[in-house]
Amino acid sequence: MLHAVHGSVRGTMPVMLHVRVITPATHTDEVLRITTESPAAVNVLKMPGAAHDPPGDLVEFDVAREGANSVLESLRTLGLKESGAITVEQLDLSISAASQRAEEAAPGDPDDAVIWDELTARTTAETRLTWAFLAFLALATQIAAIGALLDQPILIVGAMVLGPEFGPVAAICFGVLTRSMSLVGTSVRTLVVGFTVAVLITMACAAVSRLLGWVTPAMLDDRPLTSFIIHPDRWSLIVALLAGVAGILSMTAGKSSSLVGVFISVTTVPAAGNLAVAVPLGHWNEVTASLIQLGVNLAGMLVAGTATLFIQRALWAKYGLRVTVARRTTPH
Repeated sequence: MLHAVHGSVRGTMPVMLHVRVITPATHTDEVLRITTESPAAVNVLKMPGAAHDPPGDLVEFDVAREGANSVLESLRTLGLKESGAITVEQLDLSISAASQRAEEAAPGDPDDAVIWDELTARTTAETRLTWAFLAFLALATQIAAIGALLDQPILIVGAMVLGPEFGPVAAICFGVLTRSMSLVGTSVRTLVVGFTVAVLITMACAAVSRLLGWVTPAMLDDRPLTSFIIHPDRWSLIVALLAGVAGILSMTAGKSSSLVGVFISVTTVPAAGNLAVAVPLGHWNEVTASLIQLGVNLAGMLVAGTATLFIQRALWAKYGLRVTVARRTTPH
Protein backbone atom coordinates (compact mmCIF):
# COMPACT_ATOMS: atom_id res chain seq x y z
CA MET A 1 0.00 0.00 0.00
CA LEU A 2 2.77 2.43 0.91
CA HIS A 3 4.59 1.57 -2.30
CA ALA A 4 1.50 2.33 -4.36
CA VAL A 5 0.96 5.67 -2.65
CA HIS A 6 4.62 6.62 -3.05
CA GLY A 7 4.53 5.71 -6.72
CA SER A 8 1.42 7.76 -7.41
CA VAL A 9 2.78 10.80 -5.61
CA ARG A 10 6.12 10.53 -7.36
CA GLY A 11 4.37 10.42 -10.72
CA THR A 12 2.75 13.82 -10.10
CA MET A 13 5.97 15.54 -9.05
CA PRO A 14 8.23 15.99 -12.06
CA VAL A 15 11.52 17.83 -11.62
CA MET A 16 11.04 21.08 -13.52
CA LEU A 17 12.86 24.36 -14.04
CA HIS A 18 11.06 27.68 -14.42
CA VAL A 19 12.45 29.96 -17.12
CA ARG A 20 11.70 33.69 -17.38
CA VAL A 21 12.68 35.38 -20.63
CA ILE A 22 12.73 39.10 -21.29
CA THR A 23 12.87 39.54 -25.03
CA PRO A 24 12.55 42.39 -27.54
CA ALA A 25 9.20 42.24 -29.35
CA THR A 26 11.02 41.38 -32.56
CA HIS A 27 12.25 38.09 -31.01
CA THR A 28 9.09 37.09 -29.13
CA ASP A 29 7.71 34.85 -31.87
CA GLU A 30 11.04 33.03 -32.12
CA VAL A 31 11.12 32.51 -28.35
CA LEU A 32 7.61 31.08 -28.47
CA ARG A 33 8.55 28.83 -31.39
CA ILE A 34 11.49 27.42 -29.44
CA THR A 35 9.33 26.65 -26.41
CA THR A 36 6.38 25.19 -28.32
CA GLU A 37 8.53 22.96 -30.51
CA SER A 38 10.32 21.38 -27.56
CA PRO A 39 8.39 18.56 -25.89
CA ALA A 40 10.31 19.33 -22.71
CA ALA A 41 8.75 22.82 -22.31
CA VAL A 42 5.22 23.43 -21.01
CA ASN A 43 3.04 26.02 -19.27
CA VAL A 44 4.07 28.82 -21.61
CA LEU A 45 2.98 32.38 -20.72
CA LYS A 46 3.27 35.43 -22.95
CA MET A 47 2.94 38.95 -21.51
CA PRO A 48 3.42 41.59 -24.23
CA GLY A 49 5.14 44.76 -23.08
CA ALA A 50 5.42 43.54 -19.47
CA ALA A 51 9.16 44.16 -19.21
CA HIS A 52 10.24 47.71 -18.30
CA ASP A 53 14.05 47.50 -17.96
CA PRO A 54 15.16 46.18 -20.33
CA PRO A 55 12.02 46.94 -22.34
CA GLY A 56 10.26 44.13 -24.15
CA ASP A 57 7.90 41.19 -23.77
CA LEU A 58 7.93 38.66 -20.97
CA VAL A 59 7.74 34.93 -21.74
CA GLU A 60 7.68 32.36 -18.96
CA PHE A 61 7.57 28.58 -19.15
CA ASP A 62 8.52 25.40 -17.34
CA VAL A 63 10.99 22.92 -18.78
CA ALA A 64 12.02 19.43 -17.71
CA ARG A 65 15.50 19.53 -16.21
CA GLU A 66 16.88 16.88 -18.56
CA GLY A 67 15.59 18.80 -21.59
CA ALA A 68 16.69 22.27 -20.54
CA ASN A 69 20.06 22.42 -22.31
CA SER A 70 18.69 22.41 -25.85
CA VAL A 71 16.06 25.04 -25.03
CA LEU A 72 18.52 27.34 -23.28
CA GLU A 73 21.06 26.95 -26.05
CA SER A 74 18.47 27.92 -28.66
CA LEU A 75 17.41 30.95 -26.61
CA ARG A 76 21.00 32.02 -26.15
CA THR A 77 21.54 32.14 -29.93
CA LEU A 78 18.95 34.93 -30.12
CA GLY A 79 21.32 37.30 -28.35
CA LEU A 80 19.02 37.74 -25.37
CA LYS A 81 21.98 38.12 -23.01
CA GLU A 82 22.60 41.55 -24.55
CA SER A 83 19.07 42.61 -25.51
CA GLY A 84 17.06 40.95 -22.74
CA ALA A 85 17.51 38.35 -20.02
CA ILE A 86 17.13 34.64 -19.32
CA THR A 87 16.52 33.62 -15.71
CA VAL A 88 16.27 30.01 -14.54
CA GLU A 89 15.19 28.67 -11.16
CA GLN A 90 14.45 25.25 -9.72
CA LEU A 91 10.81 24.50 -8.93
CA ASP A 92 10.28 22.73 -5.62
CA LEU A 93 6.90 21.38 -6.69
CA SER A 94 5.06 21.14 -10.00
CA ILE A 95 1.61 19.50 -9.86
CA SER A 96 0.80 19.25 -13.54
CA ALA A 97 0.00 16.47 -15.97
CA ALA A 98 1.59 18.54 -18.73
CA SER A 99 4.81 18.81 -16.72
CA GLN A 100 4.81 15.07 -16.16
CA ARG A 101 4.42 14.45 -19.90
CA ALA A 102 7.27 16.90 -20.58
CA GLU A 103 9.58 15.03 -18.23
CA GLU A 104 8.65 11.70 -19.79
CA ALA A 105 9.33 13.11 -23.28
CA ALA A 106 12.80 14.35 -22.34
CA PRO A 107 15.62 11.78 -22.55
CA GLY A 108 17.32 10.50 -19.45
CA ASP A 109 16.56 11.14 -15.80
CA PRO A 110 16.47 14.55 -14.06
CA ASP A 111 18.98 13.41 -11.45
CA ASP A 112 21.48 12.68 -14.23
CA ALA A 113 20.88 15.89 -16.17
CA VAL A 114 23.72 18.39 -16.47
CA ILE A 115 22.56 21.99 -16.95
CA TRP A 116 25.68 23.45 -18.53
CA ASP A 117 24.67 27.08 -18.02
CA GLU A 118 24.02 26.33 -14.35
CA LEU A 119 27.41 24.64 -14.03
CA THR A 120 29.07 27.61 -15.72
CA ALA A 121 27.54 30.01 -13.22
CA ARG A 122 28.36 27.79 -10.25
CA THR A 123 31.99 27.15 -11.16
CA THR A 124 32.56 30.82 -11.97
CA ALA A 125 31.28 31.75 -8.53
CA GLU A 126 33.55 29.14 -6.91
CA THR A 127 36.67 30.81 -8.35
CA ARG A 128 36.20 34.04 -6.45
CA LEU A 129 38.96 34.74 -3.97
CA THR A 130 36.80 36.12 -1.18
CA TRP A 131 37.45 36.79 2.47
CA ALA A 132 34.95 34.04 3.28
CA PHE A 133 36.90 31.51 1.20
CA LEU A 134 40.18 32.46 2.88
CA ALA A 135 38.59 32.38 6.32
CA PHE A 136 37.03 28.93 5.87
CA LEU A 137 40.21 27.47 4.40
CA ALA A 138 42.36 28.99 7.17
CA LEU A 139 40.00 27.71 9.87
CA ALA A 140 39.89 24.26 8.31
CA THR A 141 43.68 24.15 8.08
CA GLN A 142 44.07 25.14 11.73
CA ILE A 143 41.58 22.49 12.86
CA ALA A 144 43.48 19.92 10.78
CA ALA A 145 46.74 21.03 12.36
CA ILE A 146 45.32 20.60 15.85
CA GLY A 147 43.99 17.19 14.82
CA ALA A 148 47.48 16.18 13.70
CA LEU A 149 49.07 17.41 16.91
CA LEU A 150 46.53 15.65 19.13
CA ASP A 151 46.23 12.58 16.87
CA GLN A 152 42.46 13.05 16.70
CA PRO A 153 40.80 11.73 13.50
CA ILE A 154 37.52 13.45 14.36
CA LEU A 155 39.21 16.82 14.05
CA ILE A 156 40.71 15.77 10.72
CA VAL A 157 37.25 14.83 9.43
CA GLY A 158 35.84 18.14 10.66
CA ALA A 159 38.56 20.02 8.82
CA MET A 160 37.82 18.09 5.63
CA VAL A 161 34.15 19.04 5.77
CA LEU A 162 34.91 22.70 6.46
CA GLY A 163 37.45 23.11 3.66
CA PRO A 164 36.05 24.92 0.56
CA GLU A 165 38.80 23.86 -1.84
CA PHE A 166 36.77 21.56 -4.10
CA GLY A 167 34.98 24.53 -5.68
CA PRO A 168 38.08 25.88 -7.45
CA VAL A 169 39.12 22.31 -8.31
CA ALA A 170 35.79 21.77 -10.09
CA ALA A 171 36.19 25.12 -11.82
CA ILE A 172 39.58 24.07 -13.19
CA CYS A 173 38.02 20.87 -14.55
CA PHE A 174 35.25 22.84 -16.21
CA GLY A 175 37.74 25.37 -17.56
CA VAL A 176 39.75 22.57 -19.19
CA LEU A 177 36.54 21.13 -20.67
CA THR A 178 35.46 24.46 -22.16
CA ARG A 179 39.03 25.55 -22.99
CA SER A 180 38.58 28.64 -20.84
CA MET A 181 42.11 29.47 -19.78
CA SER A 182 40.90 32.52 -17.88
CA LEU A 183 38.70 30.30 -15.69
CA VAL A 184 41.57 27.86 -15.16
CA GLY A 185 43.97 30.67 -14.32
CA THR A 186 41.58 32.30 -11.86
CA SER A 187 40.87 28.96 -10.17
CA VAL A 188 44.56 28.08 -9.85
CA ARG A 189 45.24 31.51 -8.34
CA THR A 190 42.43 31.01 -5.83
CA LEU A 191 43.80 27.63 -4.77
CA VAL A 192 47.42 28.79 -4.55
CA VAL A 193 46.65 32.00 -2.67
CA GLY A 194 44.10 30.27 -0.46
CA PHE A 195 46.38 27.44 0.64
CA THR A 196 49.37 29.79 1.01
CA VAL A 197 47.44 32.14 3.29
CA ALA A 198 45.93 29.27 5.28
CA VAL A 199 49.31 27.55 5.78
CA LEU A 200 51.10 30.77 6.75
CA ILE A 201 48.42 31.70 9.30
CA THR A 202 48.46 28.21 10.80
CA MET A 203 52.26 28.15 10.76
CA ALA A 204 52.38 31.44 12.66
CA CYS A 205 49.91 30.15 15.24
CA ALA A 206 51.95 26.96 15.66
CA ALA A 207 55.17 28.95 16.09
CA VAL A 208 53.59 31.12 18.79
CA SER A 209 52.17 28.01 20.49
CA ARG A 210 55.63 26.45 20.57
CA LEU A 211 57.10 29.59 22.14
CA LEU A 212 54.38 29.42 24.79
CA GLY A 213 55.14 25.77 25.42
CA TRP A 214 51.70 24.57 24.28
CA VAL A 215 53.07 22.31 21.57
CA THR A 216 56.32 20.37 21.29
CA PRO A 217 58.07 18.46 18.50
CA ALA A 218 57.34 15.20 20.31
CA MET A 219 53.62 15.61 19.58
CA LEU A 220 54.28 14.67 15.96
CA ASP A 221 56.50 11.68 16.75
CA ASP A 222 53.92 8.99 17.47
CA ARG A 223 50.38 9.42 16.15
CA PRO A 224 49.08 6.16 14.68
CA LEU A 225 45.53 7.43 14.11
CA THR A 226 46.47 10.29 11.78
CA SER A 227 49.75 9.10 10.28
CA PHE A 228 47.99 8.46 6.95
CA ILE A 229 48.38 12.19 6.24
CA ILE A 230 52.14 11.82 5.79
CA HIS A 231 52.10 8.48 3.98
CA PRO A 232 50.89 9.15 0.42
CA ASP A 233 50.64 5.97 -1.63
CA ARG A 234 48.66 4.41 -4.47
CA TRP A 235 45.54 4.39 -2.32
CA SER A 236 45.79 8.13 -1.87
CA LEU A 237 45.65 8.52 -5.65
CA ILE A 238 42.81 6.02 -6.05
CA VAL A 239 40.72 7.78 -3.41
CA ALA A 240 41.44 11.16 -5.03
CA LEU A 241 40.35 9.83 -8.43
CA LEU A 242 37.14 8.42 -7.00
CA ALA A 243 36.49 11.64 -5.09
CA GLY A 244 37.00 13.70 -8.25
CA VAL A 245 34.34 11.68 -10.07
CA ALA A 246 31.95 11.80 -7.14
CA GLY A 247 32.49 15.51 -6.62
CA ILE A 248 31.69 16.44 -10.22
CA LEU A 249 28.66 14.15 -10.29
CA SER A 250 27.36 15.65 -7.05
CA MET A 251 27.74 19.18 -8.42
CA THR A 252 26.14 18.48 -11.80
CA ALA A 253 23.28 16.55 -10.24
CA GLY A 254 22.85 19.00 -7.36
CA LYS A 255 23.54 16.33 -4.73
CA SER A 256 25.06 18.52 -2.03
CA SER A 257 24.89 15.72 0.55
CA SER A 258 27.13 13.60 -1.67
CA LEU A 259 29.57 16.50 -1.97
CA VAL A 260 30.11 16.41 1.80
CA GLY A 261 31.28 12.81 1.41
CA VAL A 262 33.81 13.97 -1.17
CA PHE A 263 35.22 16.50 1.29
CA ILE A 264 35.66 13.79 3.92
CA SER A 265 37.43 11.40 1.55
CA VAL A 266 40.43 13.48 0.44
CA THR A 267 43.27 14.74 2.61
CA THR A 268 44.01 18.09 1.00
CA VAL A 269 43.30 20.31 4.00
CA PRO A 270 44.81 17.82 6.50
CA ALA A 271 48.01 17.76 4.43
CA ALA A 272 48.13 21.55 4.49
CA GLY A 273 47.54 21.56 8.24
CA ASN A 274 50.25 18.98 8.85
CA LEU A 275 52.64 21.00 6.69
CA ALA A 276 51.90 24.13 8.71
CA VAL A 277 52.82 22.54 12.06
CA ALA A 278 55.70 20.45 10.76
CA VAL A 279 57.79 23.50 9.84
CA PRO A 280 57.85 25.30 13.23
CA LEU A 281 58.28 21.94 15.02
CA GLY A 282 61.22 20.97 12.83
CA HIS A 283 59.75 17.78 11.31
CA TRP A 284 61.23 18.43 7.88
CA ASN A 285 60.56 14.95 6.52
CA GLU A 286 56.85 15.52 7.08
CA VAL A 287 56.98 18.77 5.13
CA THR A 288 57.89 16.87 1.96
CA ALA A 289 55.38 14.10 2.67
CA SER A 290 52.59 16.63 3.24
CA LEU A 291 53.37 18.44 -0.01
CA ILE A 292 53.30 15.14 -1.91
CA GLN A 293 50.00 14.17 -0.29
CA LEU A 294 48.49 17.53 -1.18
CA GLY A 295 49.75 17.31 -4.76
CA VAL A 296 48.57 13.72 -5.27
CA ASN A 297 45.06 14.50 -4.04
CA LEU A 298 44.68 17.66 -6.10
CA ALA A 299 46.07 15.99 -9.22
CA GLY A 300 43.81 12.96 -8.81
CA MET A 301 40.69 15.09 -8.41
CA LEU A 302 41.60 17.26 -11.39
CA VAL A 303 42.21 14.33 -13.73
CA ALA A 304 39.11 12.39 -12.68
CA GLY A 305 36.88 15.47 -12.54
CA THR A 306 37.88 16.62 -16.02
CA ALA A 307 37.40 13.13 -17.46
CA THR A 308 33.94 12.91 -15.88
CA LEU A 309 32.87 16.19 -17.45
CA PHE A 310 34.15 15.09 -20.87
CA ILE A 311 32.11 11.86 -20.62
CA GLN A 312 29.00 13.71 -19.47
CA ARG A 313 29.24 16.21 -22.30
CA ALA A 314 29.70 13.44 -24.87
CA LEU A 315 26.70 11.51 -23.56
CA TRP A 316 24.39 14.52 -23.46
CA ALA A 317 25.55 15.69 -26.88
CA LYS A 318 24.55 12.29 -28.26
CA TYR A 319 21.31 11.61 -26.43
CA GLY A 320 20.12 15.08 -25.46
CA LEU A 321 19.71 16.15 -29.10
CA ARG A 322 16.45 14.25 -29.31
CA VAL A 323 14.71 17.09 -27.57
CA THR A 324 15.64 19.66 -30.20
CA VAL A 325 14.32 17.65 -33.13
CA ALA A 326 11.27 16.03 -31.61
CA ARG A 327 7.81 17.55 -31.99
CA ARG A 328 5.16 17.80 -29.35
CA THR A 329 2.52 15.14 -29.52
CA THR A 330 -1.02 16.03 -28.47
CA PRO A 331 -2.21 13.72 -25.69
CA HIS A 332 -5.49 11.92 -26.19
